[in-house]
Amino acid sequence: MARVTVEDCLEKINDQFALVHLAALRYRQLHRGASRLVESRNKDIVQALREIASGRVRFREDVNETIFAQKGKLVSQRLQKLIDEGTLEDPSLQDVTDEVENATPLI
Repeated sequence: MARVTVEDCLEKINDQFALVHLAALRYRQLHRGASRLVESRNKDIVQALREIASGRVRFREDVNETIFAQKGKLVSQRLQKLIDEGTLEDPSLQDVTDEVENATPLI
């Protein structure tokens, strides 16, 4: 593989945010001295992307299943309870509630 691109990595990890997270985790491991899984003389961040693109580095769990399983827990439990009840204890939370209700879904 002469050049590694984000598109190469997205063939293995289909969520951009998950890819960034995984690359950052692997970079930290390499920076701390972890052994390289793919032979190259690149800097650690490029090495992390090469390992992801080759399929040697991946998450233990399926990203989409994990996100959908946690969907109800993305908002704090207290705020979610207030939203579900339709009442707010603190008027300053109204702005936060509006942001949550109008938020763009993660997937």
